Amino acid sequence: MATVIEDKILIQQCIAGKREAQYLLYKQYNKAMYNICLRMVSDQNDAEDVLQISFVQIFSKLSEYRFESTVGAWIKRIVVNNCINHLRKNIIHFESIEDKEVMSIEDEPAEYNVSSIKKAIDELPEGYRAIFCLYTMEGYDHSEIAQIMNISESTSKSQYSRAKSKLYQILKDNGSINHIYQ
Repeated sequence: MATVIEDKILIQQCIAGKREAQYLLYKQYNKAMYNICLRMVSDQNDAEDVLQISFVQIFSKLSEYRFESTVGAWIKRIVVNNCINHLRKNIIHFESIEDKEVMSIEDEPAEYNVSSIKKAIDELPEGYRAIFCLYTMEGYDHSEIAQIMNISESTSKSQYSRAKSKLYQILKDNGSINHIYQ
C-alpha cells in the first residue's frame, strides 16, 4: 500500500507527463475500477469503454486532485460517476413505487452461491442494478445515491428494496437458494 507521500510523488510525476508513473497509477487501480464498471454497467464491452473514458478523465484532471481523500477514493468517484453517466445515456428506467407490492425477504434464512449472486445481479434491470451496486458494493447511502442519480431519496430506497426482492426471486427461480431450514 502506498503512503500519502508516495502517492503525492507519483501524482506529481503523472502531471509532469512521465509515462512510467502514469502506467504505475493505472496498473495500481485498473482492476478494481474495472470491477466497479462491470458490476454497474454489466456489459463487458461497456465496462471497458467506461474504464477507458474514466482513466482519460483521471489523467486530464489529475492536477485538480487536492489530497483531501485518498487517490483511490478520488479515482473511484470519477469511475462511479462515469458509470452513472453511461447508464443515464442508455436511459435507466425506475419503476413507480405505486406499481407493485415490495416483497420482504428478511425472514427467510438462506445460503447463496457467490457466482449465482453475481449472475443474478447481472439479470437485474439497469435501474435496480445501479442502485443495488452503489448501495451494497460501493457503500453509498441513499441520500448520496439520490444526489448522484438525480432522484429522490425515497426512490433510491424503494428501488433498492425492489432490487433485493427481484434478486431473491431470480435466485429462487434459478434454484440457486439452498434453504438452511428444510
